Amino acid sequence: GTMKRFRRHGHESQRDKHKQDLYQFNKTVEHGFPHQPSALGFSPSLQLLAIGTRSGAIKLYGAPGVEFMGLHDENAAVTQVHFLPNQLVTLLDDNSLHMWTLRAHNSMSELLEIGRFTLSGPPGGMVLCKSFACLRRLLQLRFVIADLFTATFSRIPEDYVGRRNLECVETLHENPLNPRQVLIGYSRGLMVLWDLDRQRPIQHFLGTQQLESVWWMEDGENILSSHSDGSYCQWTVTGEDPQTEPEKQEMPYGSFPCKAISKVIQLPSKQGPPFLIFSGGMPRASYGDRHCISVIHSKTHEALDFTSRIIDFFVIREGENHRGEPSALVVLVEEELVVVDLQSDGWQQNTHYSKKVQTIQFSLQPPVAGLNPWPINGGQNLAPDPPQRDLLLTGHEDGTVRFWDASGVCLYPMYKLSTAGVFLTDADPNDNMNQGSEGEWPPFRKVGCFDPYSDDPRLGIQKIHLCKYSGYLTVAGTAGQILVLELNDEAAEQTVEATVVDLLQGQEGFRWKGQARLDVREEPVLFPPGFQPFALVQCQPPAVVTAIALHSEWKLVAFGTSHGFGFYDYHQRNNILVKCTLNPSDQMALEGPLSRVKSIKKSLRQSFRRIRRSRVSMVVTLQEINARLEAEALQEMELAPVQRKIEARSSDDSFTGLVRTLYFADTFVSDSSHSTPSLWAGTNGGAVFAYVLRVPSLERRAEDPVVAHAAKEIQLMHRAPVVGLVVLDGKGAPLPEPLEVAHDLARSPEMHGSHHLLVVSEEQFKLFTLPKVSSKSKLKLTAVDGSRVRRVGVAWFGSRTDEQLESSLVVLTNQGELHVISLPSIKMMVHYPCIRREDVSGIASCVFTKYGQGFYLISPSEFERFSLSTRWVVEPHCLVEAPLQMRPKNPSSPVHRDQPDGVPTEHRCVCSCVIVQKPLFPSFNHAKDFILYLRTQSVIDETMPH
Repeated sequence: GTMKRFRRHGHESQRDKHKQDLYQFNKTVEHGFPHQPSALGFSPSLQLLAIGTRSGAIKLYGAPGVEFMGLHDENAAVTQVHFLPNQLVTLLDDNSLHMWTLRAHNSMSELLEIGRFTLSGPPGGMVLCKSFACLRRLLQLRFVIADLFTATFSRIPEDYVGRRNLECVETLHENPLNPRQVLIGYSRGLMVLWDLDRQRPIQHFLGTQQLESVWWMEDGENILSSHSDGSYCQWTVTGEDPQTEPEKQEMPYGSFPCKAISKVIQLPSKQGPPFLIFSGGMPRASYGDRHCISVIHSKTHEALDFTSRIIDFFVIREGENHRGEPSALVVLVEEELVVVDLQSDGWQQNTHYSKKVQTIQFSLQPPVAGLNPWPINGGQNLAPDPPQRDLLLTGHEDGTVRFWDASGVCLYPMYKLSTAGVFLTDADPNDNMNQGSEGEWPPFRKVGCFDPYSDDPRLGIQKIHLCKYSGYLTVAGTAGQILVLELNDEAAEQTVEATVVDLLQGQEGFRWKGQARLDVREEPVLFPPGFQPFALVQCQPPAVVTAIALHSEWKLVAFGTSHGFGFYDYHQRNNILVKCTLNPSDQMALEGPLSRVKSIKKSLRQSFRRIRRSRVSMVVTLQEINARLEAEALQEMELAPVQRKIEARSSDDSFTGLVRTLYFADTFVSDSSHSTPSLWAGTNGGAVFAYVLRVPSLERRAEDPVVAHAAKEIQLMHRAPVVGLVVLDGKGAPLPEPLEVAHDLARSPEMHGSHHLLVVSEEQFKLFTLPKVSSKSKLKLTAVDGSRVRRVGVAWFGSRTDEQLESSLVVLTNQGELHVISLPSIKMMVHYPCIRREDVSGIASCVFTKYGQGFYLISPSEFERFSLSTRWVVEPHCLVEAPLQMRPKNPSSPVHRDQPDGVPTEHRCVCSCVIVQKPLFPSFNHAKDFILYLRTQSVIDETMPH
């Protein structure tokens, strides 16, 4: 007995070591546009851009691949972001100030939060200066406020004081030539130039309109102020006190009532007059709903018209000290980040991030195109070259498919494919773009690519399947449309042939209550180079397509909805087979997805609208609906028993005929001596259908038809939905992808041993022998932890030292847990928590890659990347070094003390990614001590524009 226990222990240790060599879970990087951005910052010296969000996240971006994220403990919006030399300060709307330091460690940079302080006053009422050490603004606001008021009221006319309440401090700005002078602007229009050394006012500027912003020109002698009536004023620093009238007052868009100019800047140019750039100021009655930034230079005047609310903007300038010619305007709006080239003819735009991601599918392919250069180049990307080229495909509500190079940390846009041109839609895509015409005033010019006006929701892309070897792509949409596309290097004008498929097969008593099908254009359409559609299958009823499969070697496409499935020969352009899976009790399947959603309190579309407060509507996938229903049901269940038996489901359950998975395989279906092409389909009611296909030889492929006949049907005892089907060859390995062997990227499948069919239902994994379809083994996931399988994929794992790869099954459950299951033994290897169980959309959106990585949506515009593999990990490895003039002289760190709120000042590493080395700040018991420390450290970035 002792020997047996010892040997078992040794075997377990070896098995554990093997697991450690193969599997390791890491959330590696977040891709996409930050959801609900609320603040923007830029460091010209470090060449880093910062974006804060309403959820308290802070993200920094430098050169491609240089990025990182920090998260405040407080669930409050970031309202301001400011770079100091070697530090970053964030202000939240709960009046808390946070200091971050960016420190090199092991040749990489880390972001650490090292201090916080909560300011008194009403939430959201704090103002920080954008240009100089921000916490010193507390000095002006808290410790000289009494002197300021006394001196101010004694120097300005009584009638001005009597009819005005100064209200709050709206802005603070230092003199670009003398940092000991600061301009304090009050909401009611008064501006006071204050001498910090002498503690007295120098000059008063008596504005009569509500103040929105202030800009101090580089000569130190002129000040611009913008106001709530749509005007801006120029004031001169002359010493004349008080200055009752501005030198110049302009109302850029006429004498009719205008909206406020919320921000104004003016920058000199060697090419003539300066650049004047401001946001807002539109005529209130006619264009009050526009989100505009106006750029005026010489004789050129354009109102850049954005389709979502402007958060902030800044200008990138040339030159060593970043005081040269303006080169680019960077604008953060609520739905995208847009860069406008100020040096090109016509001021070309370049949209780098856009917010409209809904469904994602992953595949591999070499990158085919690049993008205009990203103008911010801070830091060094030290990440090794990726082990393979990864391509990410995202399907969108407007009928587009976007291709991204996802090989590294930075996601590169490569190509956008639009399917809308195939159909006649209710509105032309340009109807809502409001492109400016010649002579129009204001001179609007549409910028950005985000369209808030929802296109026809039937265009939404739900499923994508790409064959990277043949250049064929199939995409399926919300209204039962399946398009087959082929890669073409040249533009082509062609008519897309439509084949209508009746999935109900003439069954009586069913009436479709959902959306109508899309109308197809009958005339030829000119398609640009790239993927061009040449065939269209239209399912009737036009329900959401829930599953597709493409076999490019056989030139077949299989498709399924909630009513049934079929497959199409895109070589001969005809449909081969239709199978209705609709149960007589499946009345829900005839109401359409939107009808069913309305019965679930409020639709996900309405939920997203409420959360995002925008006009963007979201297409609801059936997977998300099912997941939401299940989440509600789980809340009503008693969750105390962790282990439970698999419960049989009634055939009366709604959507039992919904097709969840489709799978092509060359395997043994009829007998054990001859393999044949086959199609397998799994449904929501636990049924698996198998069809044997007769595909003509290559020589006869164009003439002879593809023939299919039913071969097998499996009904799982407990009727659990079938979410995955995999055929294993004679050595227990999954069959390779079509054409993968022909391209020498996979070994030929073993056809001599017996094949097995692995059926993955929501509740168990069951292995059947082929061709008899007799049960061989099974693994009950539900008996272990009460969870259900939501997503499943096949992945290959290998250690860092061994070239040998092992195939495994990767599974995500409704609990948000990841499981790796061995093949062909179907044993549980490892499991990790990944997604919150309440995050229904995140779980429904998850996809796996072939080598153990994965993606899932964390917002409508962002997705988290993770890895289960020790060998294939894509994560930031980067370093940003401070310029020489900014580096600290004394590298020793001060002594740390506990903070006033009791939070220890231990370094909380948020992400191993960017920035510089600098002594860490101590904590302070009083704000005044904090400010005096900053003064003694001279933390003023003299190189930053003001």
